[in-house]
Amino acid sequence: MKIFLHPLHSLRRVVLVSFLLGAAVAHADNADITELLKSNQSQQALKLLDQRLAATPKDPQLRFLQGVALAMDNKNKEAIDTFSRLTEEYPELPEPYNNLAVLYANQNQLDKSRQALEQAIRTNPSYSTAHENLGDIYAKLASQAYSKALQLDGSHADSVKPKLALIHDLFSTGPGKAKAAGPATPSVSAPQPPAQAAVVAVAPAAPVAPVAAAPEPASAPATATPATPAAPAAAKAAAETAGTPATAAAKVETASAGKSAPAATEAVEAAVHAWAKAWESKNMAGYLAAYSPDFQTPGKQSRKRWEEERRVRIVGKSAISVQLSDLTVQMPQPDQATVRFSQHYKAGNLDTRSRKTLLLEQRSGQWLIVRETVGN
Repeated sequence: MKIFLHPLHSLRRVVLVSFLLGAAVAHADNADITELLKSNQSQQALKLLDQRLAATPKDPQLRFLQGVALAMDNKNKEAIDTFSRLTEEYPELPEPYNNLAVLYANQNQLDKSRQALEQAIRTNPSYSTAHENLGDIYAKLASQAYSKALQLDGSHADSVKPKLALIHDLFSTGPGKAKAAGPATPSVSAPQPPAQAAVVAVAPAAPVAPVAAAPEPASAPATATPATPAAPAAAKAAAETAGTPATAAAKVETASAGKSAPAATEAVEAAVHAWAKAWESKNMAGYLAAYSPDFQTPGKQSRKRWEEERRVRIVGKSAISVQLSDLTVQMPQPDQATVRFSQHYKAGNLDTRSRKTLLLEQRSGQWLIVRETVGN
């Protein structure tokens, strides 16, 4: 979906559709609302949302849908307030940041738009929609700077005008040709497959904020045991150590050059399940020990700051459930492994699913995470 800006006209693939529209996370209870939004019946959707939010005012999915409906109904201030509150309470969800950026861009508040998109990318470095939208904002800022340069000194016309023309052509040609400039009107697209990660709210990547450390309702679900496929004995044993301090939760038997491929795979699986168990049980010592000293933190933030953010967003939850399924391991080298799986994350009112990829390396007898991406 697109939103149109003047003079650049377009901010591509804007996520003004709830993560409920993703096929993997659709909630039947709200199917009627999503259908109304897809058919641009925002006022009818708002009436239903008001009724349901009266019963469950803290429901994040309903509140996200409300923000979508408000934006579609051109109630931008209310939409901004709704998405802003969601970013405060659920900072691991990139879509609210992205939608804030779109609404700010419509008001020509480009610095705020840029900051919101950068936060979305910090939250989920694999969020391609935010990367593309950020590029569009940079282009808009460049256009303004070039225009200002011409205004201040017309002698620069020979060098500046070709650059302005390039920016104009970028947004006015090709398959994504923009509509004529006019009022910015967000539109809701049809559901897309979860793999595209454009409309699906991803579960928090471990290094990227799970859920904000906000108070949870008393009815928050109790911590559940991950519903993974039958794990090897070593994986189960490692997971059971999650409540122990320091590196015990992450330390597992490793595959040396003399061990068979199945044994190496089993050790990698054990490390991943132990990491998930430590996260679920809020065992920060075991959780942080699962990451290599060389771990690529999101947004290039310092390791210390990343650990502090993770601690706040994990320990503050009343209950967390992290369930892994469809786990596959590829080992291009004896000391490297790429693990892909489906993750089902629940904390309080938040219930999300995503695909995740971990790159692990064997270090001093342990398999440690060096890179983590969501949506792959």
